[in-house]
Amino acid sequence: MINYFEFYNIPESFTIDEVALKKQFYALSKEYHPDFYANEGEERQQEILELSTINNKAYQTLADPNKRLAYILKQHNLLEEGAKPQLPADFLMEMMDLNERLMEVDDAEQLAGIRGEVLIFENDLNSALEKLTADYQELNDTAKESRLNQIADIYYRQKYLLRIKESLDTFASRF
Repeated sequence: MINYFEFYNIPESFTIDEVALKKQFYALSKEYHPDFYANEGEERQQEILELSTINNKAYQTLADPNKRLAYILKQHNLLEEGAKPQLPADFLMEMMDLNERLMEVDDAEQLAGIRGEVLIFENDLNSALEKLTADYQELNDTAKESRLNQIADIYYRQKYLLRIKESLDTFASRF
């Protein structure tokens, strides 16, 4: 499997130069445009089509900060399909408490209060993620590995919180 960062010849990072990324995408889109290879043999045409597809997938992944984060975690085997993350007990207890209170909501005011708490959790997670990803590129390999584990922890917390936000939206439709 080709590494998208290597494909674009840019360093692995959670924050990238989006203008440079777009420039590289357009350059490779031209270079690997199937029309330019219409007179080539079928094998070469297939190869160009694959490179064009990789270019599109790589751009879609790296241009979106959330997809980029998930991609980096997958590249380091920290995001496995169906894997159950080990979230800290205190976090899970807080989420369970929020969920229980959500199930017992009687009015829009209570719902707004819970929504406010969820927003605070979300902002805290986003702030922590920003701090962890800001200087990632400058770290040595050992420090990167440790940092990636912390980032994965936040990623899984965000996913958990997303489920609560979806429940919030469902309950909001009742009021």
